[in-house]
Amino acid sequence: MKDIFRLDNKIAVVLGGAGGLGEHISLGLSRYGADLVIADCNMDALKKVASDIKAKKYGEIEAMLVDVTDEDSIIRLVDGVVSRFGTVDILINAFGLNIKRDALEYPMEDWDRMFSINVKGTMIACKHFGKIMKEKRRGKIINLSSVREIRGYTGGNAGYCATKGAVGMITKTLALELAPYNVHVNAIGPSLIITKGTVHIQQNPELAKKYTAMIPLGRLGVPEDLIGTAVFLASEASDFITGQTIFVDGGLIAG
Repeated sequence: MKDIFRLDNKIAVVLGGAGGLGEHISLGLSRYGADLVIADCNMDALKKVASDIKAKKYGEIEAMLVDVTDEDSIIRLVDGVVSRFGTVDILINAFGLNIKRDALEYPMEDWDRMFSINVKGTMIACKHFGKIMKEKRRGKIINLSSVREIRGYTGGNAGYCATKGAVGMITKTLALELAPYNVHVNAIGPSLIITKGTVHIQQNPELAKKYTAMIPLGRLGVPEDLIGTAVFLASEASDFITGQTIFVDGGLIAG
């Protein structure tokens, strides 16, 4: 029986590939057979991730610079991927930014920066990689959303929640527009995941207890928790799923 989760002979692009979540998703895709392009704005970090994945000897991997807020930069990335690998089969938008500010005092420059990265960046990447997939009538696009797509939260998260709500609607709308071309568009919506940027929560007993108490499964998420969902949505196993956000949240939004 064919292993429908395998990604052999597939070309995957992970934007935000040098970040904590993007790195683990990239490793998972590579382990299941995909050849990779990881792209980010920090070449030193990209080279380290690429080196770590190459050491596993799963498949080909290239590191490329990109600024997701710059459409010309995305176009150059698309051209670079096609030049190197000939096509693209899977796009993972694994980047994001959260600037916490009180809603009534929110500086609009911070608001604009978050929307530029989280929303505009997602749309630009979907636009240009989606054209390649539409032309060949096949592809998988996976956006990184959050439980904040549908569940608000205090603590200065008005901007972040708004951007993730937008990512959710971009995902649904593009899924409808691209469905006739057999291009699937879905999203992953994690709850709090412990990365370098959030490890302080895990290290603070009071904060760790507070956030863990919200999770029915009784623990905080780790980057490895996203690998299975990413591989599933990138593979043939999800060929009848589009326009969905799969929440990797330990049961948070069920309550």
